[in-house]
Amino acid sequence: MPRQRKPENKGLPARWQRHHGAYYYFVPPGLESYWDGKRKFRLGTNLPEAYRAWADRLGTLDKAGNIGELLDRYALEVIPAKAPTTQSQNQIAVARLRKTFAAWPLTAVEPHHIYTYVDARTKTVKSADGQPLKVKARTAAMREIEVLSHAFTKAVEWGYLKRHPFAREVRLPGEKPRDRYVEDWEIEACLSIDSKRKKGSVLAAQAYVRLKLLTGMARGDLLRLPVPDFTSEGIEIQRHKTAKSTAKRTIYLWTDALRTAVHDAIAARPNSRSSWLFCNRRGECYINEETGRAGGWASLWRGFMDRVMAETEVKVRFNEHDIRAKVASDAETVEHASALLSHANISTTKRIYRRKAERVIPLDPKDYK
Repeated sequence: MPRQRKPENKGLPARWQRHHGAYYYFVPPGLESYWDGKRKFRLGTNLPEAYRAWADRLGTLDKAGNIGELLDRYALEVIPAKAPTTQSQNQIAVARLRKTFAAWPLTAVEPHHIYTYVDARTKTVKSADGQPLKVKARTAAMREIEVLSHAFTKAVEWGYLKRHPFAREVRLPGEKPRDRYVEDWEIEACLSIDSKRKKGSVLAAQAYVRLKLLTGMARGDLLRLPVPDFTSEGIEIQRHKTAKSTAKRTIYLWTDALRTAVHDAIAARPNSRSSWLFCNRRGECYINEETGRAGGWASLWRGFMDRVMAETEVKVRFNEHDIRAKVASDAETVEHASALLSHANISTTKRIYRRKAERVIPLDPKDYK
């Protein structure tokens, strides 16, 4: 009987092990020459790095006998093409899926198994005395099922299966869209905070809010704006999030208000020699392109919102995404809102970003005559 894996190694591919803060691969006997002569090969400190190293050594898998092997190929070929943050999330999802499905034959999954999986991840775990210990995450389970579904879509493409086992046969309720609408007075309040310095975090955050209110740009696009690339027409972008899936580009035409907001952002930079409109003290872009994260900006925004909550009448926090939704909600038409947000699909604008109550004119009584 094979030895049971330690908890930290469950969900990892066969012969992988988490040890001293890194992932290792235990090389099968006789294959050491393919792994620099080592019996225990260090893959990397995080899952994306480990999978890349493993892919470089193994190459593409040409068959899959079970779901674990399908997920391995998916992790090697599909996930690396995604955005860095999505890669990390997908690798975690793959690890969790492997804990349940790794040994299952590809043809064993049926729709009811998907419902069971999500329900199991949603239930409250109780201790021996009946006290609840934690609530398992339904949202995380939904994301994991999305990864599993896409893996099966690829399985059909790769010739492992003739049909997807649960496509269009599972109806899981989606997440309720966020409905926080930021009022005009709340924006005025956060823009009224005094800065203790002529440059720095408060002025940068306020300039950022002004620019987002005018354009509705997503955080990833705003923080990636290079100053020298502004055109004579205005600010031209291709959304980073959808750059690989659509060729849609947007130009925010110059207005007096937009020019002023850009000028304020440039003046607020802590490093005047930087080529980025928003930069840290070293003049670097806040976005780490390897991970897709913007930890420095996230910290700046939290500090700014802490002051907003402490020094103004704002009682409920709002995030940057809520400001983007305010732009969509305040636009006269949904078409204008979708264009501002640079959405390829207007239904996304309607479902998630238009948060104001819809104003309608009652019918005239004469319509009933």
